[in-house]
Amino acid sequence: MPFIPKLLLTSVAILIAGYFLPGVHVNTFWTALVVALVLSFLNVFLKPLMVILTIPFTVVTFGLFLLVINALIIMIASSWVNGFKVDGFWWAMLFSIILSAVSSLLENLVKHDENTRNY
Repeated sequence: MPFIPKLLLTSVAILIAGYFLPGVHVNTFWTALVVALVLSFLNVFLKPLMVILTIPFTVVTFGLFLLVINALIIMIASSWVNGFKVDGFWWAMLFSIILSAVSSLLENLVKHDENTRNY
């Protein structure tokens, strides 16, 4: 999926996840768009470094430590973006799980819609 549509879908997923979680606060759609941009930046540049540095923990926990890395990245994004607030580590972890599920669902809906078009 191209970058801009994926960014927009992630922004919608951030709004949906923020709506259902009382420990996550997203002010506007524009805030969600900035959060999506920051998360994509952090996932490209910081996450690979964190994964490499924590390989022993990841192996010992059978990959569950990657949830911790995702929560830390969301907490970093929360500190960088005004209008986006996560109340704590556990909210960030739950937000990362719900964000992944909702964005995956939205992407599948869009891909399904693209596949059923008649040209």
